[in-house]
Amino acid sequence: MPASRHITASQVGQYAYCARAWWLGAVEEYPSENVELMSEGSQGHRRHGWQVSLAFTLRWLAWASFGLAILALIIWALTW
Repeated sequence: MPASRHITASQVGQYAYCARAWWLGAVEEYPSENVELMSEGSQGHRRHGWQVSLAFTLRWLAWASFGLAILALIIWALTW
């Protein structure tokens, strides 16, 4: 009995685009001719993920700074 296979979303997209290309890669295991281009795409995705993570962190820091400024303003107003 063959091991269970998982099909990724990109494989579904590849199959929808060209079933023969999917079959050649997934079943016949022919290597892609676009290895360099796919590597560049993977690097781009990693870079974008890092930028999104940085944006979330900076947004959180901005809201925390804003909250601390409001708190400091309230404390100053109460002690003035």
